Amino acid sequence: MKGWKLFILMLFTTMGYCDCPAWSEKRATQEIAALRQQVKEWDDAYWQQGESLISDETYDALRAQLLQWDACFPQRFGKEKAIAAKGGTVVHPVAHTGVRKAVNKHAVIDWMEGRDALWVQPKVDGVAVTLVYRKGKLVEAISRGDGLKGHSWLDKVNAIPAIPKTTTGPLADSVLQGEIFLRQPDHVQQHSGGLNARSKVAGAMLRHGSSPLLDELDIFIWSWPGGPKAMPERLQRLAEGGFPLALQWSWPVAAINDIENWRKRWFTSPLPFVTDGIVVRQSREPEARNWQPGQGNWLIAWKYEPDARITAVRDLHFTVGRSGKISVVAQLEPVTVDDKQIQRVNIGSVRRWQKWDIAPGDRVLVSLAGRGIPQIKSVVWRGVERDKPQPPEQNPYHALSCFYYTTDCHEQFLSRLVWISSSSVLAISGVNRSGWQQLVDTFHFEHIYSWMALTQQQLQSVPGFSARRALEMRHRFNLVRQQPFRLWLKSLGLPLPAAAMNTLPDSDWHTLVNRDEPSWQKLPGVGVERARKLVQFTRYPHVASLASWLGSQGVEGFGSR
Repeated sequence: MKGWKLFILMLFTTMGYCDCPAWSEKRATQEIAALRQQVKEWDDAYWQQGESLISDETYDALRAQLLQWDACFPQRFGKEKAIAAKGGTVVHPVAHTGVRKAVNKHAVIDWMEGRDALWVQPKVDGVAVTLVYRKGKLVEAISRGDGLKGHSWLDKVNAIPAIPKTTTGPLADSVLQGEIFLRQPDHVQQHSGGLNARSKVAGAMLRHGSSPLLDELDIFIWSWPGGPKAMPERLQRLAEGGFPLALQWSWPVAAINDIENWRKRWFTSPLPFVTDGIVVRQSREPEARNWQPGQGNWLIAWKYEPDARITAVRDLHFTVGRSGKISVVAQLEPVTVDDKQIQRVNIGSVRRWQKWDIAPGDRVLVSLAGRGIPQIKSVVWRGVERDKPQPPEQNPYHALSCFYYTTDCHEQFLSRLVWISSSSVLAISGVNRSGWQQLVDTFHFEHIYSWMALTQQQLQSVPGFSARRALEMRHRFNLVRQQPFRLWLKSLGLPLPAAAMNTLPDSDWHTLVNRDEPSWQKLPGVGVERARKLVQFTRYPHVASLASWLGSQGVEGFGSR
């Protein structure tokens, strides 16, 4: 719930909120009012009770959405403030400047131009505070607030064992700025993420009364206004005065490669705290009396790429897979996760979609699962007016439908072709779903193997196919004939488990089709129900005719005996 983030408007473009919704005035009023009320409830819980009801990332994204809607309807609705931080009544001796966020590596390089004596530190994920020491005693602790004024946290800070209550030497009369964080021994950011640690710290500091979590808090000092000018001396004096972490986790850097290496190292290695990036800073700082919120140009943050992002659902479509199952696919506002742009996500079955209760206009949190497959992790906001498409009342598709093309079979037919050409089946490279779509539309395929009969001249007539591409495609189609019998069975969709397929002794279709149910049950993983389906499949007329056609094309195992 970092209301003090000055970069929040940048979220418009990074989270897919660029276009204004085509709403009527009535709907705009409803949608904006609903989200405003929800944000207000989150703010009240955070600032009054110290409770974070949602993750920081979700809050930031939805507040950015609210700001964008405000910009879309500026004359009809009151303006939403961009910064939610509460100023408080205690004046900071030195203002908190905040830190500028670099969009990417190139922004860091631009910032480095003309600067020297640079140091890199982890960007510890916690809550900012000012500590004031006078004559060696801690006399004030102030929440960041709006950077100029905050609330007194002295009682809470005095209850944190890790923060020194007295100090000597140069720190005896000092102002320190730092990050109160939750200790997380051996925390690997790459694997464990943020753990919502910042919200836990904020809750402990804002909540009335004591909290057992205070014993688990610590502080990372990232600024000593008016301290020693040379960074090595500054770090050493901090360590001697009871603040050792900055010395342990600050390193000099001279080039972008150094910075990149530390960023990667700290992202993948065990650290004692949660981080959300790195901070690069100059050793030399302006006079403290000149510091102002938003003007800390002597340091820059380079945050880690989030492993999940929030975006809007544009539309929902129903698709038919090769086995006849209907799935729901969400078309999304494009969003980038881990350098991969996500525009569509397969939600799964109709029942799963109904359980998720997703409609166009909803905001969802998306990430990448194994092998980089996009997935929806949660629905973070549902609109007031929700127009959900109606799924098919009955599913006419099944494992034995659409081997032959009809208009109604279009989706399942294409799914069968995509399956056939996949790397685990016949491995036909150079043709994806849109490529199959083009071939089907051009040559009006009769069945799922009609492509085998296409000539080079025919392929060359396909719009966009050069003579070279037509020759390569014809060559690939011919090579497929040499694939083993088992892969052809797999291409048909024979419902045989992998273990059974690997041990199947049959080498021709005639032997296979003469198997009865008890014979099938002798194979691993084949029970009574699976055996029944296998007999039904192999003796299904359309499957039989396809097997005969493959035999006429010289495919091994399908010829007449």
